[in-house]
Amino acid sequence: QVHVEEFGGGLVQAGGSLRLSCAASTNFFGTYNMGWFRQAPEKEREFVAAIRWSGDDTFYADSVKGRFTISRDNAKNTVYLQMNSLKPEDTAVYYCAADESIVLTREMSEYDAWGQGTQVTVAS
Repeated sequence: QVHVEEFGGGLVQAGGSLRLSCAASTNFFGTYNMGWFRQAPEKEREFVAAIRWSGDDTFYADSVKGRFTISRDNAKNTVYLQMNSLKPEDTAVYYCAADESIVLTREMSEYDAWGQGTQVTVAS
């Protein structure tokens, strides 16, 4: 089973940028759709962005569209989340997840493997 681990969280001022990385331990990374999710304090985990195994299809939550970009490097078994124009409401633990199904989805229940998360804090 694939294992994933997130990197790159931290504290940033509002309007700033961060890039999260997610490394996967599998020889078949190029067959997994990948997603980013986040969970703010006292809120439910929510979808942020997803990318198809081939990298040629992505989609985003409305709250981050135009500010965040998901990408992947299959040669490095890594998926990225570039976050620009950060807002205090983006503060959350960010999770990476892998999905071996064909359909690119925002549904958490479809994702097979999850990382431990990385904290992103945006100060106002």
